[in-house]
Amino acid sequence: MQESRLFRIVYYLLERGQATAPELAERFEVSVRTIYRDIDALSGAGIPVYAEAGRNGGIRLMNDFVLDQAVLSEEEKQEILAALQSTNVTRNIGESRILQKLSAVFHLSSENWLEVDFSRWGDHELDNEKFEFLKMAVIHCRHVRIRYAGADGTVGERTVQPYKLLYKSKAWYLLAFCTEKQGMRTFKLNRILDYTLLEEGFARCSFPAEPDEPEETYPLISLRFPKEMAYRVYDEFDKTQIRREENGDMLVSARMPEGTWLTGFLLSFGTQVEILSPVHLRNEIARQAEMIVEKYKT
Repeated sequence: MQESRLFRIVYYLLERGQATAPELAERFEVSVRTIYRDIDALSGAGIPVYAEAGRNGGIRLMNDFVLDQAVLSEEEKQEILAALQSTNVTRNIGESRILQKLSAVFHLSSENWLEVDFSRWGDHELDNEKFEFLKMAVIHCRHVRIRYAGADGTVGERTVQPYKLLYKSKAWYLLAFCTEKQGMRTFKLNRILDYTLLEEGFARCSFPAEPDEPEETYPLISLRFPKEMAYRVYDEFDKTQIRREENGDMLVSARMPEGTWLTGFLLSFGTQVEILSPVHLRNEIARQAEMIVEKYKT
């Protein structure tokens, strides 16, 4: 138990820079006297930890201290290498020398047993270029001018402060502060059509996250699919939302936000979906289908 606590104290000091003995005692649920004994034990083991007296004093590590890789277990080393392999988002990690270097440091061979690639079929290089560009803009806190296709069908330009790349529900998004709207916005990467790095930098601030709309506020949509569509139904819906009928058909009940996205999503199933409720959604899909027929009449 003491050995585990000693490592956790070192990790805590590496993360925070310094801490007082009472702070560490409260954090690790031991007495202040025990913390001082732990500090003595760490110092005796060669860890450059020391205490400074005074108002701004505390327990800290020497500035140039780097935690020796030997404190990692064999399993933890393998997990680090596997994590690098599995996050081959832009196909650059596998081609770089990061894995080789860490494999050499850990004295382990890295078996390429897993690969995750989030780029679209056929657009591999363009997607990777955009991802790398935005990643560097996030890291270096640089403004970016983007041309963006909104959900309402309009295409406009925005200047944004990129904060984070986010992967959610089968797609990549950019979380950024929009200078025009003066608020945090989420931009789907696939709909960022053009992008330009600006000279102006920005200071990263903590903006309150925009609250997600509670799922309970979405209308309940009831759908029926033939059994032949099982592959697609399980792709799109959770098994708790699906009920099988005796003939194999699948009934789906799910809360989803209404709008152009939902109508486009349902139309993507063609004739292989029946909308049971709500009635106004049935009518809207029927209207859209009639418009499609009119468009392709010869």
